[in-house]
Amino acid sequence: MPAGLIALGAFIVVIIVWNVVFKRNMGEAMLFGLLTTAAFAGTGAPEALLGGLRDALNEEVLYAALAFVFMAYVVDRTGLIHKLLAILNSLIGRVRGGPALVDTAGSAVMGALSGSNSGNTAATGAFTGPWMVRTGWSPERSATVMAGNGGLGAALPPSASMVIMIGFAGSMVTTGQIYLALLCAGLYQLVWRFLLVAYFVRRDGIQRAPDEDLQPLRRALRDGGTALIIVLGALVPILVTVGPLANLLTNSTPLGESIEDISILTWIPLLVTALALIVGRRTLPRGARNWATWITDAMPRFASIGALLYFAVASSEVLSGLGLAADIDALLTDFQLNKYVMAVLVGVLVAVVAGPLSSTATLTAVGQVSLLALVSVGVDPVLAVTAILVFASTEGASPPASGSIFVAAGLTGAKPEKTFLPLVTYYMVPITLIGCLIAWGVLPVLS
Repeated sequence: MPAGLIALGAFIVVIIVWNVVFKRNMGEAMLFGLLTTAAFAGTGAPEALLGGLRDALNEEVLYAALAFVFMAYVVDRTGLIHKLLAILNSLIGRVRGGPALVDTAGSAVMGALSGSNSGNTAATGAFTGPWMVRTGWSPERSATVMAGNGGLGAALPPSASMVIMIGFAGSMVTTGQIYLALLCAGLYQLVWRFLLVAYFVRRDGIQRAPDEDLQPLRRALRDGGTALIIVLGALVPILVTVGPLANLLTNSTPLGESIEDISILTWIPLLVTALALIVGRRTLPRGARNWATWITDAMPRFASIGALLYFAVASSEVLSGLGLAADIDALLTDFQLNKYVMAVLVGVLVAVVAGPLSSTATLTAVGQVSLLALVSVGVDPVLAVTAILVFASTEGASPPASGSIFVAAGLTGAKPEKTFLPLVTYYMVPITLIGCLIAWGVLPVLS
């Protein structure tokens, strides 16, 4: 009996029912999913459960994810994201469809910093949504663009989704490989979204924004140019660990192979957070009581993502002990599917599950089995992980339960149901196709 595969199915059902039907938070759902999974070990359930919980504590991804959560909190509370948006506005706000272009570019920046789809839509759309409606975009079209762009929270590195998949892949990939590959995949998505904006502008006859709504670039840079410094927090760890500079440091300096020990997952959130605290120091609280309130406000974010990832990683350990990998191999051997059909099946599976769940919850539920399925039919592990992350990034555009849709509708006054078909047509299907092309090796990515 394929105990691992059956346990995986039960795990998925439990978290969907608990989260979608009973409307409980995902941390609770993951806990019950873990308990359900461990129960399949029979009399060894207590040992399997404790083993999974213990092994999860040794995973770097758990602590890295919490660091990214705090990084996003600091960047938001110091107001740096709004300064970055103002600069984007000054650069491209004067062209037709400027507000949508700013929303697209801003979503890419915010997505890379926060990794949250709904949070991405809310932070960027609070500024661009009303602006789009004011410049001739219909509420439904505005909401469609905003919700569709929300997926960039999971499409660009770093993100909690990326952290989860790196944990599942283990020694098959390195963090640097996935970071670069996902960056390339995110750029493909970004180009597609810019093309969509151009199409909508022409189809709907959108005109440029009034001059009074725009800030001169010189003023935007003067007021918020220092916010660009935080980008170095993401660039420096990448440059010193991947590419020509990394090779030079490894081969021609005393640092040598110690460069390979630098963890991107650890240093990006640390450096970005440190730079954000320095650049935004004037917005920081004064006095012990204000600092306590400031830190306390961040706690709910830690509780949510911390519980989700801890129980998710523990569940993965339990599933591995139940023989999930062997079950998948046996099942796929019977079907004898090629990588082209398998990529489509995995893409549809992930996109469908991402409808009621977030991208992180989706990958927690089906990320490991999807990775094993693609690798088993000959897909390179780096391409497999990247493609799965692309599939999961459809979350923002997945009706009817995506939080991004309702956030966007609330900001623009649109009826959410009127965005469902356009989101599927213009975002879900094309993005899933991009993921398939990456898995097939048609769209190249760096790694």
